[in-house]
Amino acid sequence: MGILIALLIILLWLWHLVYAFIYIKPDLLSVSFYIHVLIQAYLYTGLFITAHDAMHGTVSRNRGVNRAFGILSLFLFAGMNYNGIVKSHYLHHKYPGKAEDPDFTTGSQNFFLWWFKFMTGYVTIVQLIIMAAAFNLLNLWISQPKLFAFWIIPAFLSTLQLFYFGTYIPHMLPHTEDMKPHNSRTQFKNHLLAMLSCYFFGYHREHHNSPGTPWWKLYRLK
Repeated sequence: MGILIALLIILLWLWHLVYAFIYIKPDLLSVSFYIHVLIQAYLYTGLFITAHDAMHGTVSRNRGVNRAFGILSLFLFAGMNYNGIVKSHYLHHKYPGKAEDPDFTTGSQNFFLWWFKFMTGYVTIVQLIIMAAAFNLLNLWISQPKLFAFWIIPAFLSTLQLFYFGTYIPHMLPHTEDMKPHNSRTQFKNHLLAMLSCYFFGYHREHHNSPGTPWWKLYRLK
């Protein structure tokens, strides 16, 4: 089931991207245009969530299959390095909400300052080169307005969604007694909102309590 769900997300992301490139015109006065941008952003979030499940070995019982899905998902997301993300994510689970946690900040809790720190911790020179090369290659067939509207902006919006629901809200200070031992709070129970907000990752304390539970089963732990 994990493999089927991972494939479904990847194929939906690819299908909608191609559909938008071919059929949707970037039009700032069109409601439909904004809807398609948001759909693509949500599917980008799904790509990262798929890679995240691969890091925890929940896509498949086979380590090689998990790694393959993780590498593919992060590459499609933004040319990201799977090995580097895995190391950082393991540290996040080992030291959640502490100084050793690469996703946490002991400094300003301002959303945008923390998000900027979060992003710069994961962006690499190699990644930027890959994305620049991909942009120029795609631009041979796809116009720049469409590339920005359906390829770049949705990925950017997805980072905000992932950070807000998966890091900022769950781990921001102050840390209270009920957040121990993972310094993590959780979203109120509403499975529809939890799915729409970030593939159930608003149920973040549940994830830290059971990192071996795939995203599509997290609601069962609530």
